[in-house]
Amino acid sequence: MDTKIVIIGAGVVGLAIAERLSRYYDGVFVVEKHKKFGQETSSRNSEVIHSGIYYPEGSLKARLCVQGRDMLYWYCRNKEVLHRQCGKYIVATNEEESQELESVLQQARGNGVESGRILDQDDLKSYEPHVTGIRALYFETSGIVDTHGLMKQLETDAVVGGTQMAYESRVTGLRRIEGGYEVELEDASGKFVFTTEAVINSAGLEAYEVSRMAGMDDLCYRLHFWKGQYWSIGNGKHKMINSLIYPVPQARLTGLGIHATVDLNGGVKLGPDAVYLEDGKLDYSVDPSSGHAFYKAARRFLPFLEPDDLHPDQAGIRPKLQKPGDSIRDFIIREEGERGFPHFINLIGIESPGLTASLAIAEYVAKLLKLG
Repeated sequence: MDTKIVIIGAGVVGLAIAERLSRYYDGVFVVEKHKKFGQETSSRNSEVIHSGIYYPEGSLKARLCVQGRDMLYWYCRNKEVLHRQCGKYIVATNEEESQELESVLQQARGNGVESGRILDQDDLKSYEPHVTGIRALYFETSGIVDTHGLMKQLETDAVVGGTQMAYESRVTGLRRIEGGYEVELEDASGKFVFTTEAVINSAGLEAYEVSRMAGMDDLCYRLHFWKGQYWSIGNGKHKMINSLIYPVPQARLTGLGIHATVDLNGGVKLGPDAVYLEDGKLDYSVDPSSGHAFYKAARRFLPFLEPDDLHPDQAGIRPKLQKPGDSIRDFIIREEGERGFPHFINLIGIESPGLTASLAIAEYVAKLLKLG
């Protein structure tokens, strides 16, 4: 075989896998179609380190988020990646939402998140005087991270460990052969073919298509794209909150609701919303008319906002396994030997909390990949 392992995709999860596998194997090769790492979902998000609150107990999302959160804080501290454990408030603005906080707290504890505590109105005001709510649920383990800095450090550590990075290179063919896989790759110089013992499909938005390319056309792997738009807070109003401020979560978790996220530069952005892209086309534009919905949603708990405080920021695409009305789906992280594709690992539907869980996902993949 020409190489040991090919990882398709250099988002934060692909890079974390490369960093982990480079500790155990020689011949790790990362293929990425863009000019550099993290150009899609990994760089278009809230940069939040999640506590592990919302996900169904026992799910991969819950387990890997809680495990990955602690691993991520450790990695950032030891590698001097910028981050801040700023805490998170889930704010109830009416009695119905207030009662729902108890369910969220129990869900969190079921997932092993013990840091949550209920605050009354006075307590909330003492910590966040400009936020309005009748009760709040506080999690001190939530935070924010410099995603670019994190990905750069993971890439550096992977390369130091012997990983080779191939940017501006697109996989155009995958074929099972004796002892491994034949990979067809296209770059600026044309197409060429090489062989590998193992393939890890961490292609993000294209993960379903990569799986199909290899011969696994499973409709349960089909991805549905949801756009999340962000609006930034200007006119000095960004100085009026210090933490992550969330509403009580939506049913079926199509999103966590429009929330306020502080960043490491002192700014604040609102979002994301959840816009289903029925045609499957990647649309990174921010709809100028969506500002009113953001203002209306955020003003319930940020009453100091005025419409002209909001400015279009960015949009990202979430690769979900569910379409509108479907129940939430867990991450798919699967070694496909039972399908006749040994040492082929699919990672499909890696949306939030993929960033938080990235190092734990990498460890999980390393345990699935049993190469000689």
